[in-house]
Amino acid sequence: MTTRRPCEHCDEPMPITARRHARFCRPACRAAAHRAARAIPAELTSRPRWIRRTSRKVPVAVDGAAASSTDPASWSRYRDAARSTAGVGLGFVLDGDGVVCLDLDHCLDDEGTVAGWARNVLDAVDGSTWVEVSQGGDGLHVWGHGRLPGDAGRRLRLDDGSVEVYATGRYIAVTGRTFGGTPQRLGNLQHVISALTGLDAA
Repeated sequence: MTTRRPCEHCDEPMPITARRHARFCRPACRAAAHRAARAIPAELTSRPRWIRRTSRKVPVAVDGAAASSTDPASWSRYRDAARSTAGVGLGFVLDGDGVVCLDLDHCLDDEGTVAGWARNVLDAVDGSTWVEVSQGGDGLHVWGHGRLPGDAGRRLRLDDGSVEVYATGRYIAVTGRTFGGTPQRLGNLQHVISALTGLDAA
């Protein structure tokens, strides 16, 4: 049995009648995806560090070849990645230049209510930076500027949840679905990173 590829916006299986290279299951998803693309901060779209990703989160280049979060030759400009039909969505590569992402897994319930442990992180961020809803719809990505000394990433347990902090050697799936009224810019997250990890920037 052939598995139908998911809609790039809502992640639901594409209709059987969809064209082979169709990216969205219906016009509403196409329109929503275009709105989401406009929400991604220029501090991300201006960097040539974009890839595509499969439904299993395997990174691929815009031509469908294998990509790597440590091989710049497999990365592209945002415009080219957004136009590509390879895989099912976009990803941004972190390469240690100061752009970081806090990945808050499984912190949203079906009504969109934020779990207490994740709310504490958002309160510390204080609306200073762009936050998006993850592809699965139940997590958040907090994007910003900061440093994570010593390594590429950390997974931190917080009460009933966990925060993953990444700065380099990793790609993050990007949806463009802005959470709440967060601004279309990247703020300074160093104080949040330091509080979470107990480390100061090098």
